Amino acid sequence: MHSKVVIIGSGPAGLTAALYAARANLEPLVVRGLQPGGLITTTSEVENYPGFVEGIGGFELAENMEKQAARFGTQFLDTLVTQIDAGTRPFVLHTDSGEQLTADAIIVATGASPRKLGVPGEEPLANRGVSYCATCDGFFFREKTVVVVGGGNSALDEGLFLTRYVKELVMIHRRDALRADPVLQERAFSNPKVRFIWNSTVEAILGDEKVTGVRVKNLQTGATTELATDGVFPYVGHVPNTALFAGLLTLDANGYIVTDERQRTNVAGIFAAGDVVDHIYRQAITAAGEGCKAAMEVTWYLATQEHAAKQAAAALG
Repeated sequence: MHSKVVIIGSGPAGLTAALYAARANLEPLVVRGLQPGGLITTTSEVENYPGFVEGIGGFELAENMEKQAARFGTQFLDTLVTQIDAGTRPFVLHTDSGEQLTADAIIVATGASPRKLGVPGEEPLANRGVSYCATCDGFFFREKTVVVVGGGNSALDEGLFLTRYVKELVMIHRRDALRADPVLQERAFSNPKVRFIWNSTVEAILGDEKVTGVRVKNLQTGATTELATDGVFPYVGHVPNTALFAGLLTLDANGYIVTDERQRTNVAGIFAAGDVVDHIYRQAITAAGEGCKAAMEVTWYLATQEHAAKQAAAALG
């Protein structure tokens, strides 16, 4: 299966790139990957994406983006890219379904995944009280006590969503002040279901068959206490999904793909956009903007390649 451009990832960056590439008649193919729609689909309500006065659900926003890209001819493939051969032209992409794709250009928009706490009990109790998606799992904690770890926008936004269901929400933050937007802080501080534990970290998640509590360490005193809880939702940052590109694309010290201001990587013909590049802003709108830039760059890149090929053919007579 050959495409002029293959877009790896289907979050706001990938879908915006698909829209622009499709409108440029490039007939893009989007490989959806493990999380169709990207991390935005796990956000209960997006209030800061322009054009939606009352806000919009993250899943609905991603769904609308996909429909808009499909309207102009974008094709979608539900598989996972496992290897890229960049030493040949066109590029060859291998997938976990056994298919081989070829592409004249690639846009990497694989995004990022929630960073894990890395503490005892987290892995064995995953999906047994440990969750990274309040929108997905909030319903299962009706009238229960849950812990949210973190103090940024994601922690507060998803924590406030959980208050629709839970009896009590305990937010544990390693500092004595939140990093979230003021409007989210105001909502959290005024919500009677929410209480805060400051200057503290979770050292372990407790339980056998399911979560029963957490061990909390106060970073100022060093004292540890155990807190009973039915669920733990970590929101302590993200890790870029770049394992596939190690040794192929230049990555920074934190694993993010290095691009120039035009979304170009160190490999000609491969571009990158969104949270796989951006470790500063990490917003749906900035990801969409980078996806737009990447698609426009691909359009110009392919046009230049085509012109060069025609000139070469003409020179050979």
